[in-house]
Amino acid sequence: MPADIEANSVCEEGYTVVSRVGNYELTVDALGEDGPTAQQVLAADYASCYIPAFRVAGQKNGYDDLGRVEIDVEANLDDDDDLTDISFLIKVEADVDDEDYDTLIETGEDICHVHDALKEELHADISMEANAF
Repeated sequence: MPADIEANSVCEEGYTVVSRVGNYELTVDALGEDGPTAQQVLAADYASCYIPAFRVAGQKNGYDDLGRVEIDVEANLDDDDDLTDISFLIKVEADVDDEDYDTLIETGEDICHVHDALKEELHADISMEANAF
């Protein structure tokens, strides 16, 4: 039986890796010269997974149209270049009531597959701004 996800990653020399997933290609460079580092890709991927989860959370809680949703991601590395923490600032176009923030954020966390896959100490510390645009 084939796997649910298949990818192929190749490094011809140095530290640049080209990965193919289906018809898509991504270049990742451990030195950040020929592309983003793996840690940068992980931080961006986390946000890319969280936004649709946050939209579903909005729909489940009476916000059918959140409008534009944007996440500013910050992440820190230790001396070994391992991720130590990640934080999100979610900017939402819609007017979201203050009392609904936590519910939307927690529901988004429950839905986000990357959030579920990360070790707990790397779960994003999330804050939100409504009427941001």
